[in-house]
Amino acid sequence: MKQEKVIVIDFGGQYNQLVARRVRECNVYCEIYSYRTELAQIKAMDPKGIILTGGPNSCYEADSPTYTRELFELGIPVLGLCYGAQLMTHVLGGKVEKAPVREFGETEVTVDTNCPLFEGVPEKTICWMSHNDFISRPAPGFEVAAHTKDCPVAAAQNAAQKLYLIQFHPEVLHTKEGSRMLRNFVRGICGCAGSWRMDSFVENSIQEIKNKVGNGKVLCALSGGVDSSVAAVMMAKAIGEQLTCVFVDHGLLRKNEGDEVEEVFGPDGPYRLNFIRVNAQERFYAKLAGVEEPEQKRKIIGEEFIRVFEEEAKKIGAVDFLVQGTIYPDVVESGLGGESAVIKSHHNVGGLPACVDFKEIIEPLRSLFKDEVRKAGLELGIPEKLVFRQPFPGPGLGIRIIGEVTADKVRIVQDADAIYREEIAKAGLDKSIGQYFAALTNMRSVGVMGDERTYDYAVALRAVNTIDFMTAEAAEIPFAVLQTVMGRIINEVKGVNRVVYDLTSKPPGTIEFE
Repeated sequence: MKQEKVIVIDFGGQYNQLVARRVRECNVYCEIYSYRTELAQIKAMDPKGIILTGGPNSCYEADSPTYTRELFELGIPVLGLCYGAQLMTHVLGGKVEKAPVREFGETEVTVDTNCPLFEGVPEKTICWMSHNDFISRPAPGFEVAAHTKDCPVAAAQNAAQKLYLIQFHPEVLHTKEGSRMLRNFVRGICGCAGSWRMDSFVENSIQEIKNKVGNGKVLCALSGGVDSSVAAVMMAKAIGEQLTCVFVDHGLLRKNEGDEVEEVFGPDGPYRLNFIRVNAQERFYAKLAGVEEPEQKRKIIGEEFIRVFEEEAKKIGAVDFLVQGTIYPDVVESGLGGESAVIKSHHNVGGLPACVDFKEIIEPLRSLFKDEVRKAGLELGIPEKLVFRQPFPGPGLGIRIIGEVTADKVRIVQDADAIYREEIAKAGLDKSIGQYFAALTNMRSVGVMGDERTYDYAVALRAVNTIDFMTAEAAEIPFAVLQTVMGRIINEVKGVNRVVYDLTSKPPGTIEFE
């Protein structure tokens, strides 16, 4: 699919996927590549613009990630962010050194509104700083375009060469005008038309699936979650009866969810899909017995999923392709996108076993963020109640149970989560909170119930607001609602005597517990 593209060159920072996300908000397609990507490959992609990301290193150290000077001589607009800004300066002859005052957090920045990056931005604006080094002398040909109290070069430009740099992070929501700055770069400086739309993505994806599959048979790993549901309907529209959806009930689903998935996607549901339900609860519990380490749990669940799918494929006969609802955050957090560190292995990405008995794995949503997946679902005609249902991870309650997974622990977290979701809906908060769920900690504590001593588990309640699921803030749930949830869980769920509420944002935490 030929389309205008901006590429992000990744130097290892944890905000880097957000850069691509913000560019896409400008209706410009964007992909992330490692700084190890050859210059010839970048030229062959014919990008309209290049963005260099942040990173944890000091650009003046010998073993730090770098790029050749030729990148800045292609005539393609380049924007350096944080480490990318310092690297551009260093490579082009400026000076970067340890900052006398480290800047971190929300900082007032004074910008030159004549710089095209800051068109429409107030002269004084709040931006997110996060750096130990600073640009003490801009490279030849650059002029300063922004500063702070402690940072003399918060932005600079070489307009003649179409080179721009920003010391802060415009991609995070804490930078008030960050989206406008990135839009000024991709739509203004790079001249992108902004023609990337979800309707064209869906249309082109369906055609690409048809071309790839041909007359082959396809098995779709259907969990009933948003991602796999959208992937299944997209595949069904592309190849119809060639598709068989296999739903594996691994015993780690929310309360009654297996029956709900079958009702929607089974033979009597609205989509009339070829549907197989595999009840594999005991099989998964046996594999997880005694396992406490989160990454090991994810990999066990991922491998066992694949083995079940392989077995079902043999029953169907001659299945060529496996379809998964992998999305872009899964790829990034599993350490497979750019240079970012592994945050956690997603069961359908980093959790895949080395040997898979399918000709190819198809991931039609691999390049999309969660909100883009929902837009694709609406384009496919999937009802809003399914598209906007609460996200649920593929490993399920296995990563919402801290420590070893047992059938009894699953029962506890299922019942607690059902109560939590019911009370959130009663309070009318279910449409305004991005994601909410109950998790079972491995902490046991002393309590008193009915004048008797108890020694039971603590349940943690989690609720966050997020746009892209790459950053998130804890939701403010009314205290009365939390009290009601607490009271019901302790009184109705055997084995629980304490309820806590998690206030952690992402970063530094993740949305899920493991």
